[in-house]
Amino acid sequence: MNGWEFQPARDRDLHGIERHRSLKREHGLGESITRLIWWAGLRVIFRVWNRLRVTGRENLPASPPFILIANHTSHLDAPLLASLLPAKWRDQISPVAASDTFFENRPTAAFAAWFLNALAIRRRGTGAHDLEQMRDRLNDDNAVFIIFPEGTRSRTGKLQSFKSGIGRMVAESKVPVVPCRLEGCFRAWPADGSFVKPTRLSIKIGKPVTFENCPDTRAGWNTVAGRLHDCLENLAD
Repeated sequence: MNGWEFQPARDRDLHGIERHRSLKREHGLGESITRLIWWAGLRVIFRVWNRLRVTGRENLPASPPFILIANHTSHLDAPLLASLLPAKWRDQISPVAASDTFFENRPTAAFAAWFLNALAIRRRGTGAHDLEQMRDRLNDDNAVFIIFPEGTRSRTGKLQSFKSGIGRMVAESKVPVVPCRLEGCFRAWPADGSFVKPTRLSIKIGKPVTFENCPDTRAGWNTVAGRLHDCLENLAD
């Protein structure tokens, strides 16, 4: 029988916005209950207000860790993808969000951390250490990451090129990446929109892809980004 060992929280010395931004952030009971209510409410809204249609749900892995990627045109994208997943995973689901958008001030950072369980990452100047920390968290915490490899929302609704950061996270890894094509989000709530329109939304889920045989080098990262871009293109209607 293994002896019990006390492990202090990784974020015990962090407070306020510093804790919200940290990749070491852990979950409290209040945050977990908040997310349960939040995700339950969003599921109802998406089904009723936006008449959400999902195809390919059978392609979702049975258990974490894995990564969902999608085209990015709206702030609806991350909540929409998270609404696909079981409520029991609510503390394992983490959209990867731009620190300069969601973690610049205390109220926005608190919302991103408490309600979305988002993880902050810099759009420019992200170091190898940051990505290695995220890779460790993905595996050690059996997490589900929601990542938009374009790096920013499309202002036209068209798919943009992918950044190599997604490759740095999954090259030589057995963690599955699940491509998802989102339709309707750009019309429902574009970057310059002020409210969510009752536009029909749809999600097409593709087959998981792994990159354990792809080298963890710059060339390998670019290969991952290119293959995943092709997956998203192939899911288009």
